[in-house]
Amino acid sequence: MKRRTGQDRSVTDRWRPATRAVRGGTARSEWGETSEAIFLTSGYCYDSAEEVAARFAGDAPGMTYSRLQNPSTEMLEQRIALLEGAEACRVTASGMAAMTAALMCQLSQGDHLVAGRAAFGSCRVLTDTILPRFGIETTIVDARDPQQWQDAVRPNTKAFFFETPANPTMDVVDLKAVCGIARAHGITTVVDNAFATPALQRPLEWGADVVAYSATKMMDGQGRVLAGAVCGSAEWIEKQLLAFTRHTGPNLSPFSAWVVLKGLETLDLRIRRQSEHGLAVGRFLENRVKRMLHPGLPSHPQHNLAMSQMDAAGAIFAFEVADRRQAFALLNGLELADISNNIGDSRTLMTHPASTTHASVSAEARAEMGIGEGLLRLNVGLEDPLDLIDDLDGALTAAGL
Repeated sequence: MKRRTGQDRSVTDRWRPATRAVRGGTARSEWGETSEAIFLTSGYCYDSAEEVAARFAGDAPGMTYSRLQNPSTEMLEQRIALLEGAEACRVTASGMAAMTAALMCQLSQGDHLVAGRAAFGSCRVLTDTILPRFGIETTIVDARDPQQWQDAVRPNTKAFFFETPANPTMDVVDLKAVCGIARAHGITTVVDNAFATPALQRPLEWGADVVAYSATKMMDGQGRVLAGAVCGSAEWIEKQLLAFTRHTGPNLSPFSAWVVLKGLETLDLRIRRQSEHGLAVGRFLENRVKRMLHPGLPSHPQHNLAMSQMDAAGAIFAFEVADRRQAFALLNGLELADISNNIGDSRTLMTHPASTTHASVSAEARAEMGIGEGLLRLNVGLEDPLDLIDDLDGALTAAGL
């Protein structure tokens, strides 16, 4: 591959997903390194005053400041855009930086947002508490029901925002139906695709306008760094997102960008293997717990929809036991899997959302989302699934299940 081939969209658009994940966006320096270089610099130097003036005026190509451009982050942005099938991407310092920027860059005082009820706890705080402080009203709907989206539309509705599958209840949204409603009303749809990643689901293909990620999760996938990403059309990224982020500064560090680049090389392999393991573990648990919430299993009420818009069910699912006491007993009985509030890791992790990721959400909102005291979320990793089943069997027994 030549030094700039990885950034030539006329070439990379013809590549298949696995090739894009390994080589997309790569730009080699004059040294010809095989692994992408890390550009640990805050700024840049110029050969003349005229050159820097032209760059800042947008009349000449080149970088000006690492809050705006950096070779390492640019490589990651191009790779994620390729995987997503998007024209452009901007990366951010965390997943919540991505979600916040994707919404605040396009919403102003007096605007209206419609958001899915099942969401990561911080996303609900963003939609329910933070945005209203700036005069942006939010209507919360059951995202599984397209009619509720239609009924919530107002003349001042500017955006739809939802996760699918949703954290942690695994609600699945009909992408084609909901994005179609938004398009009919000139509304921008923002989809949080962190659970599936572009390896398993590409919302732009179903009519979404913007796709946002916590790249901390499966994209890095090994619990090393925080990162976020926002994908969309080149025009939207430039005129909406960049106009906001260049002055608010949620930029990703070059080192973290490099780590995520390395993670993307194995994303397809990891998430498909973890999906297989997740199905095996889910089938084992299904007959031992009160309720199973795994979109890859026929028992999930939206199983057919999930499998029609996803290539596989992913590594994450949830299930319910009787109450908090039993949930904690199960967690404390684990010997191999870790108790952790994170997801998207190559290690198996389990959490109690009501006391961790969604503790900042009101009890009423948790009830609305379906997050009870007995709900547990499981991220199935790359360990041998038989060892995980043995571990869970012992923990279930310790919890009286």
